[in-house]
Amino acid sequence: MAALVASKVFYHLEALDDSLRYALCAGDAFNVSGKTEYVETLLAKCIDEYIRLRIQESESKQKAGSDEKTEPIDPRLISIVDQMFERCYKHHQYEQALGIAVESRRLDQVARCIKMSGDTQKILSYCLELCKTTVQSRRYRNQLLQVMVQLYKGLKNPDYLNMCQCLLFLNDSESVAATLEKLIRGDTDKAVLAYQVAFDLNENQNQPFLLRVRKKLSPEEEGKEKGEGMQVEKPDDSTKGSEYEDRLKKLKDILSGKTPTDLYLHFLYTHSKTDLLILKSIKDRLKPRNTVTHIATVMSHSIMNCGTTIDTFLRDNLPWLAKATNWSKFTATASIGVIHRGHYKESLKLLQPYLPQGNAASGSPYQEGGALYALGLIHACDGGEQASFLMESLKSKNEIIQHGASLGLGLTAMATGDRDIFDMLFELVVTDNAVSGEAASIAAGLTMLGTGYEDGVENLLGYAHDTKHEKIIRGIAMAIALIQFGREEAADPVIEELGNDKDAILRYGAMYTIALAYVGTSNNKAVRKLLHVAVSDVSDDVRRAATTALGFVLCNEPQKVPTIVSLLAEGFNPHVRYGAAMAVGIACAGSGMKEALDLLESLLDDPEEFVRQAAFIATAMVLIQHNKKKEPRVESFRKKIDEALWAKGDTMAKFGAIISAGILDAGGRNVTISLLSQHGHKKMTAIVGMALFPQFWYWHPLIHFLCLSFTPTAVIGLNKDLKMPKNWTVKSNAPPSMFSYPEPRVEKKEEKKVLKTATLSVAKKKKADKPKKEDDMDVEGKMDKDEGAKKEGEKMEVEEGAKEEAAKAEEKDKPEPTFEILENPSRVTWAQQQFIENIVDQRYKPAKEAITGIVMLIDKAPQEKEDFVVAKAPKIGVPGVSEDEPDPPEPFEFRR
Repeated sequence: MAALVASKVFYHLEALDDSLRYALCAGDAFNVSGKTEYVETLLAKCIDEYIRLRIQESESKQKAGSDEKTEPIDPRLISIVDQMFERCYKHHQYEQALGIAVESRRLDQVARCIKMSGDTQKILSYCLELCKTTVQSRRYRNQLLQVMVQLYKGLKNPDYLNMCQCLLFLNDSESVAATLEKLIRGDTDKAVLAYQVAFDLNENQNQPFLLRVRKKLSPEEEGKEKGEGMQVEKPDDSTKGSEYEDRLKKLKDILSGKTPTDLYLHFLYTHSKTDLLILKSIKDRLKPRNTVTHIATVMSHSIMNCGTTIDTFLRDNLPWLAKATNWSKFTATASIGVIHRGHYKESLKLLQPYLPQGNAASGSPYQEGGALYALGLIHACDGGEQASFLMESLKSKNEIIQHGASLGLGLTAMATGDRDIFDMLFELVVTDNAVSGEAASIAAGLTMLGTGYEDGVENLLGYAHDTKHEKIIRGIAMAIALIQFGREEAADPVIEELGNDKDAILRYGAMYTIALAYVGTSNNKAVRKLLHVAVSDVSDDVRRAATTALGFVLCNEPQKVPTIVSLLAEGFNPHVRYGAAMAVGIACAGSGMKEALDLLESLLDDPEEFVRQAAFIATAMVLIQHNKKKEPRVESFRKKIDEALWAKGDTMAKFGAIISAGILDAGGRNVTISLLSQHGHKKMTAIVGMALFPQFWYWHPLIHFLCLSFTPTAVIGLNKDLKMPKNWTVKSNAPPSMFSYPEPRVEKKEEKKVLKTATLSVAKKKKADKPKKEDDMDVEGKMDKDEGAKKEGEKMEVEEGAKEEAAKAEEKDKPEPTFEILENPSRVTWAQQQFIENIVDQRYKPAKEAITGIVMLIDKAPQEKEDFVVAKAPKIGVPGVSEDEPDPPEPFEFRR
């Protein structure tokens, strides 16, 4: 009792540490179940202290051979926390108990809490969310996920979708392959579920993982895998051999990305809403001799049409396009790869006129190099399908062709970890040619993406200290950052070495290494390091990179970024302000967040040109796929872009405005920018694209990497044969105007002013006195008739115009529907997903609850005939070289 009184005295003196110490001495006199402010405050303090000591104890065990002595945990403290758990279970506060268990690393209580809760599925989903957002230690996160996988497996009806997402976090490709193998050997519904798991895994863009799963699924390796302990069920009576092989082929095509890419290619081609008048107005307003704004317009066009395969604007403006010379020609040719991204089947046919022709008479090296880069953009991260062709092209002695072939090879072999390709690229780096060396070093980093290849890092870093070419050093700095992708604490020694280097370019690389190693983790240590460098480094480039890197680290908690960088955005250093704008754009892309737009709005009027450039690009990234109904500031931003194009000088700001116009309407207004998947996984390809995109500061062709960050926003329903049924629809519980496409621009017609001929009074008098001839009378009569007809026509036009206005006004007065029915396939923006629901009373039932992306459908009436959406093949005509034939006319009935 004395201890309890002393505890309360210290509590009122605000000495909480002493108050807690005496409360522990009070034993049972300190009632945990009490509802007073004193008890609640001390319990919170007790739990915080327990969590701190548990984390300290856990981390000291992880450090092998560590002699560091940890503070022992008071048994009385453990007793109070255990009482808290019991109190939560008694009052059915399972989420609160789970939160304490996860934070204090009590895996025993995590398992107990999930089992005790009535709704295991719901509490497991909550645990997975906690795992992604609050757990910062990679090792503990994996331990927690292993517990969850066992619990998922123990369910009466296992949740294969979420279980495989956990296995992806654990990088356990063998268990995923075993699960998929089991499902495709089951009945039709199980096979449909296997396809859904594969589509969801593919959405996460973890290519090395998917490649391993595909290899494990290969029939020829089945026996070998069995020997390694993987349990594969034998085919049951419901699955014949040929049917199994067909399912396996479909499954592997999904995992390889071929099937999803073809589906999205069809969607982007048929649903493209690119407004060509925007491009026309940009082209007409700019000076034709300015190569920077000219190539910016070409790049903006490719971003607007990314993945749509539509290049009408280029076809209609071939003389204007032909003005691109040298490296501008390289960039313009490479833009074809952005427009046709994912068009795997026809890539070589499409680029044939531009690619190197072997022994034939050589064309422009800029055009050939650009075509090789374009080939890489089309086949980005496809497992090296075109690697052999690009490796052969790499043998060219022309540095420009080597530059394009290197970038193309790096893109197609991304994350394969192929050491032969890495060695070939490194040989090109050490030739000490600045042009080819920079591209080869970036490509080497792309090939070894996320592998942590120590020998490669050592060799690259050693050569960076030997060479005098800044371009090569910069390429190496980015390559090392790419190799450390997603490695978190394992990348710390490399970050430390680069961060302490005398060379500012390598310190610049250290900032991007932090960005890519800790991307999407919100790691406190990484954030503190970046903020420190952003205000202390002597190099403006390093400070800009540190500020930009904050956007990558915090992309999983975008709401924090505007607050964190707000003071940096008001700083005196324009490079830091530039970085702050880019950080907000990267983290808050596609969110339309008010705080982000408020911060960027002030930077759009910054006195420095290049800061305005970043503000334009970042604002477009935040506002992508927003219309004026959803976010009124879209309209004022479009006007701001137009104003920037009319302004004299300001080439850098104009460049940013032109690129931002492309980003705002990217992919035919059917894509968004996302660095994380719907399940919270890091999208490898998207993050790499976004990391290399800001390097356009030094080299404009790298802008094309932005296309890797685009994600189509579509809902596509598929049946068991991976075909799109027409009679499956979903309901959007929001007014149609909220998420509709922006209205297309209307070309203003200039009225021709008719100048009246001045007639002198003397001439008028003479004409009046002159007798009229019969012919003149006829002409005058005819003129009077024409004048009358003209007035009648004008009157009818006015009446028709009035009717149209009245119809529009009537339409406007009608109340807007509160929902709309969307057909298959449909555009569904990320903000719209929360309003989408499945219509229950229809033939098809979705295999997953969330109606997002590609949705597998279970047919409730398989015996009935199905009606499918016919996929249109994209055009493959090449601007200025070959044209596709026009589509045949629709069927019609001929009548005399």
